Amino acid sequence: MTLPIYDLAGFVGAAIIVTAYLAVQQRWLNALDWRFPAANAAGSLLILVSLWFEWNFPSVVIEVFWALISFLGLVRSLAERRRRNLIAARAAAERGRVERAG
Repeated sequence: MTLPIYDLAGFVGAAIIVTAYLAVQQRWLNALDWRFPAANAAGSLLILVSLWFEWNFPSVVIEVFWALISFLGLVRSLAERRRRNLIAARAAAERGRVERAG
């Protein structure tokens, strides 16, 4: 028995989601880190690939919501990361001005 490529995609997607969840539960990964929603979005999209070929409407609905929520989390995480970087850059520039003026 051979495993169709779309089933393999679904299994890989499920493994990514479960691994990301395990990493958060074990404190190996912070849920606010961009990698957590990225892993969830990737896993969900891979599961949706498998559902495209083996249709199951309730599963499609949950995976679409899972992907949308994951993309929202990814955008928020990356925006927060950018905000922190801007604050750090401003603080470094301010320190440079203070040191030169001193």
